[in-house]
Amino acid sequence: MIKRLARRACRLFAAVALVSAALPAGGAHAAVPYQTYYKDQYGQQVPMQTVYRPAGVLGRELSIFDPEAPGGQRLSPLSQPQDLYIDATDHIYIADTGNNRIVHLDASGELVRSLEFPEDPLNRPQGVFVREDGDIYIADTGNHRIVRANREGEVIAVYGKPESKLIPESFKYDPVKLVVDKRGFLYIATLGGYQGLLQLDPEGAFQGFFGANQTSVSFIDSVKRLLYTREMYEREISKLPGSITSVDQGSDGFIYTVTKEVRSGQLKKLNIAGLDQLSGKGEYADSLGVGSYGERILDHSTGRQPQPQLSDLTVDGDGNITVIDSRLNVVSQYDDNGNLLFYWGGATGDSTHKLGLVKTPTAIASNSSRDLFILDGDNHVVQQYRVTEFGALVHEANRLTQDGRYEESEPLWREVYRQHAYYAPAVLGLAKAAYKRGDYTAAQQLFADIGWAQGYSDAFWHNRLLWFQSQFGLFMNVGLTFFAGSMVAGRIGRRLGWASRWRSLRSRVRGLPAQLGFVAYVLRHPIDGFYGIRHEGKGSVLSGSLLLLLAWASYGYLRAGTSFIYNPAVVVDVGVATPLVQFAVVWLGFVLASYLVGSLNHGEGRFRDVYIASAYAMFPFILIGVPLTILSEVMTLHESAIYHFIAYGLYGWVGLLLFWKVQGVQNFSVGETVKHLTLTVLTMAVIAVLIFILLSLTSECIDFIYSIYQEVAIR
Repeated sequence: MIKRLARRACRLFAAVALVSAALPAGGAHAAVPYQTYYKDQYGQQVPMQTVYRPAGVLGRELSIFDPEAPGGQRLSPLSQPQDLYIDATDHIYIADTGNNRIVHLDASGELVRSLEFPEDPLNRPQGVFVREDGDIYIADTGNHRIVRANREGEVIAVYGKPESKLIPESFKYDPVKLVVDKRGFLYIATLGGYQGLLQLDPEGAFQGFFGANQTSVSFIDSVKRLLYTREMYEREISKLPGSITSVDQGSDGFIYTVTKEVRSGQLKKLNIAGLDQLSGKGEYADSLGVGSYGERILDHSTGRQPQPQLSDLTVDGDGNITVIDSRLNVVSQYDDNGNLLFYWGGATGDSTHKLGLVKTPTAIASNSSRDLFILDGDNHVVQQYRVTEFGALVHEANRLTQDGRYEESEPLWREVYRQHAYYAPAVLGLAKAAYKRGDYTAAQQLFADIGWAQGYSDAFWHNRLLWFQSQFGLFMNVGLTFFAGSMVAGRIGRRLGWASRWRSLRSRVRGLPAQLGFVAYVLRHPIDGFYGIRHEGKGSVLSGSLLLLLAWASYGYLRAGTSFIYNPAVVVDVGVATPLVQFAVVWLGFVLASYLVGSLNHGEGRFRDVYIASAYAMFPFILIGVPLTILSEVMTLHESAIYHFIAYGLYGWVGLLLFWKVQGVQNFSVGETVKHLTLTVLTMAVIAVLIFILLSLTSECIDFIYSIYQEVAIR
């Protein structure tokens, strides 16, 4: 344990040294007012180099033509801007909600024009989109419509609320964000529209709802549905799926959405059929991930942190998805498969105009150079961020990897790894490159380093196959020798009467060895075996304690020694203290509760009998748990069905033995046994609650006594 802690400390110091060495001279914190992080699939947060640095502020001083103002120009700053779009020429369009206009800036941030449509004014527009042909689509939220203008800014179409029997009467048509595909079909996010995106054809006819979120159903909801009558359930407040907050479109034609009011699946990549392509959370779906997006900067000193609230997203030319969090003020970037690349952000403090800090991010967009632009709704400006050399290197290497060009990506990943040895995507890229060229040993080690079960399993399968092929002749010789030896030993044994001698020897065994050997009879004939423990003294406290101790150790080995491809949590916590304590507490609680319930129900079992029989019932952990743990190290995910069948069978066997234990020791029928076990579980819950209350009261009492002591000492 001490050596393991020392190794972890050395790795931590090495990672800090690598990050510090890679930072620019003079300190990154002096130039960049935020820290960049990466978080692996186990939730471990790693600081890293800056990948986007502040490059400027746009829209701070906008001057429009006014003949009555001095010099013919007057300042007209943004007011509560809500959306941002950058077209193919890198021109910037801002939905200036508070001023009821669309502000058009060129690629350098200079004002080109202000679209206000005085003949039919906008009313608090919250979304803007520009097609390749120059047509401008505006989500005119206050007027409940979509306005379409041509390149010159002339209104050519207005899309009001569509008429359709498929649209419920309660549906409110308040468009907030939109995109238009190459066919001219509109995908509109509406305020509170839980049905999904509103899909309209180029003429404004309703085509359906698209990409709706699913309603989350908790365990309590399932219980209510099972127990409540129809009238009672109808009086419950209806649970609705979260409404889509924003929408964007990638160069690949996929529609991307973000949603605030959900805990998982906040980010979606929808194909033409409306099916999410990110439902597995990228390549780490076989680990501890839960399919949630929007990262949180972990700060243990602040206690529990609120859930992310994703408000907008943008997709660059490489398919990288960047989302902003309006609550936590964090920017997170994922690749086109949903794998996290990096995230950054932090509190803005009192400085509301510091370069790089955004007080309230309301929208985000990217240009052809992969620069990011974040709209600050409170400071009424656009912050520009330019990718660093390290970030560009990661993007290029990851793009090649996603395209399957592993050999080309390898030198780039090696450079990334040189600059940051604990950046998991770099290790993953190197592992894929090694696997591609057939170096399965190196690939297996690299996949193990980052804990990617699927890659490790595939590489190990190849290594196992090669090893088996090289050792096949030896296996055949050993097998033939063992077969021949067993035949010869069997004939010699029959002539010499070894079987009868063994039975005679076994019948003379007494005391502790016989009691330990009786566990074999319990496994073959459980009810009779447990009856023998109660009425025939076939077991003792010593034999039960020894078996319990071995089962306890076997359970700890099972929980801590299983291969990480079947137990991902072992990568994060390799200790056995927690599972051992859990086993001891649950087992002791069960024994105590079972004895108390049996006493009240006139059972025949004494506490001694319940203790011994419950210990014998744990023997499958020794018989199966230890071999299964060893076997997991040589199994791949292709044999996962076999592994899980044996693992579930182990716990099922223990459960059946406990059931038969109650029958045999207490001399109950099947119905009485079911009743007994139900009451036992309830009693265990009551005991747990009482212990919790006792500990709480003890803590309060200690605090009270200490406060009195302080009061007396001060006086």
